[in-house]
Amino acid sequence: MEPDIRPTIEKKRKKIRPKKILFHLITSIIAIIMLYPVIWLIVSSFKESSSIFVTAHSLIPERFIWTNYADGWQGIAGQSFGTFIKNSLIIVGLSTIGAVVSSALIAYGFARIQFKGKSFWFACMMVTMMLPHEVLMIPQYIIFAKIGWINSFKPIVVPQFFGHAFFIFLIVQFIRTIPVELDEAARIDGCGRFSIFFRIILPLITPALATSAIFSFYWKWEDLINPVLYLNKAELYPVSLALKLFLDTESASNWGAMFAMSVVSLLPVILIFFVFQKYIVEGISTSGLK
Repeated sequence: MEPDIRPTIEKKRKKIRPKKILFHLITSIIAIIMLYPVIWLIVSSFKESSSIFVTAHSLIPERFIWTNYADGWQGIAGQSFGTFIKNSLIIVGLSTIGAVVSSALIAYGFARIQFKGKSFWFACMMVTMMLPHEVLMIPQYIIFAKIGWINSFKPIVVPQFFGHAFFIFLIVQFIRTIPVELDEAARIDGCGRFSIFFRIILPLITPALATSAIFSFYWKWEDLINPVLYLNKAELYPVSLALKLFLDTESASNWGAMFAMSVVSLLPVILIFFVFQKYIVEGISTSGLK
């Protein structure tokens, strides 16, 4: 006759349950603390501009002002907010494509092709990750001004087509997890380097490419320094720079409209995160394996 193990299982469940409850409770509290600024932003977008900071301690508006979204969407400086979103999508789309494609090709060269000075050039590439952007701003501005690229998207987009150090490192680590035997088998079948890359390597590094694309989207969507440096026309402003136009140092700032459009500008970021979050986790967690 087999012994009854149900009492033992019930005891284990009783021991585990309080720990799980405590874990979820602590996690929920931390999540609420982290999300509080976003919650405050959303609530403030429904308040009157004059009362936003007066009632900053309260998350419940006295009355909901829906016109903030309508006023904000009308835009500023003669341009609707839809124009600013379109400009951001153009900049982000082209920059992401350029950064991911060029970084993937460069990473394949570092991971699979043997050439003289490979370690040296890879080290130089890694060193560029430690250079602050402020060090490069002035020389880059001088170069772009001399070739007549100021007041266009080119200074913001074109440099992304020459690889991004962080993305190169991420994809290199991912490619190193792929067995070299696959390359050798493809080479026996008559594939060249480009055929191996497009037919063998590229389909296998999709998580790393998706992770790079997501990070590139985030960084370019919130980028403010480059648009401030290179764009002088309101019709070329992206969302990050357009939001600043709602603030006027000489007259009353339209805080309600600015907060409303800030909420609108967060929607693509939140959507991208929830749709592609599995690629972020998979790309980062597997890129360090070898």
